[in-house]
Formats: sequence, C-alpha cells, structure tokens
Amino acid sequence: MRANVAVGVLLGASAMAFSLPVWGAAPVLEKIGPAAVWIIPADFSTNAHRACDAQQDETFVNCFVDQMSTAGASPQAANFTRELYRESHGEFGILTGFRRVGPVDIAWVSYPLRANTNNGLLLVNGSPRIVNAEDLKLLDHKGLEQSAQFQDLKARLPKVDVWPGDRDGKTWPESMKSPEGELEFTLSYPLINGCHACEREGIALFNWNFDAKGKFLGTQFIGMTPAPLK
Repeated sequence: MRANVAVGVLLGASAMAFSLPVWGAAPVLEKIGPAAVWIIPADFSTNAHRACDAQQDETFVNCFVDQMSTAGASPQAANFTRELYRESHGEFGILTGFRRVGPVDIAWVSYPLRANTNNGLLLVNGSPRIVNAEDLKLLDHKGLEQSAQFQDLKARLPKVDVWPGDRDGKTWPESMKSPEGELEFTLSYPLINGCHACEREGIALFNWNFDAKGKFLGTQFIGMTPAPLK
C-alpha cells in the first residue's frame, strides 16, 4: 500500500473513520527500549476485534490498547502504542523488535489494523524521538530523480516510483558511525511500476543520516539495484 493506511482499515472489516483519541498531554517519556517490545499473541486481533468493534471513533483505539494490556502487554508497550498513535496521527502500531545502536536505535513495528504492509521500521530515541523510515516524503527524491539509472528506468516505465520498504520485522538495516560519531542507516525501497501489486523493477537505496547527538539530518540517495531478470 503506497501511503500509510488509516487506523480505520480493519482486518476483515469495512473501513471506519477515526479521530485522534484524547489521552491527555503527552508525559515526559523514558527512552524507547526492550521493555516496550511485545510479541503479539496469535489470537490478539480476533479477541480485540470481538471486544472493540462495537466501539466508536477514539474509544475503539482506546479499547484496542486496553486489550493489549489484558493480553499481557507491559505498560511500556501500551505507552509506546499510544505515543506512536499521537505522533503518526492515526497509526495503531505495536513494538515487536528493538535493537540498540545509539544515539539512535532501531524499532520494528507491527500494524495489525492495516490491510497490508503490516510491518514497519522506525528510527527512535534521537531528535525527533520517532522517525518513520516508511515516510516517503523524507526520502531524497531529488537525488533519485537525478540518477541516470532512474532516468533510464523512468523513460521505459513512466509510472515507476519508490514505495515503502519490504519490512519483514527480522532483517536489521545496516548502520555505520563516522569517527565523529555521526550515524547513518542504509535502507532499501522497492521501485514499483504503478501499483502495490504491480511489477517490481528494482531497489533504491537511501542513507538516513543523524549527527553525533542523534539529530535527524535527512536522507541521501546512494544507488539502485536492478530487478532480477525475468
């Protein structure tokens, strides 16, 4: 799915509209870490839908977070889901994997209410506190479009573009620190010809750059790999 899917898209249910739930002012939060990881039980979505589908608007999401706690999620896991919902303006996500790198860390997130693209990747604990690596607006599109490789591909396939990454929640991205402490993460994004189910035509690689204190500096296009021969 090209863009982030709203929380109203339910697995096996019709779309519903949701407004941002009111949880009060955001508290001062400790660093995101392993204590917020929750491995989702196989029956969680079924049980949560059974308990919550009759709820309306923001109470639906509140109910889902309550069901996390009922199913054994830690307070840190529930707080992470609330924070992500606020910061993303409508994504219900659960932290399912964490790797400490410092000063910015890697977080895998599962989005159980999405119709597809159910895994995502965040770069956390820097500034901003949560950077969504699937936010295509943050990618270095200028660098991509100036690439001779991409221009050749675009000439053959005018609808080709970069799409959110194929995140399996298991393959950690490469990271590298400079002698000065600056940090970069290398991430790949599929180049797809027009729609989510359309032909994949290669991979675009971008670095996500942070300074030594964890401040996000932006992204940089670093190259492409072609699609496998058909």
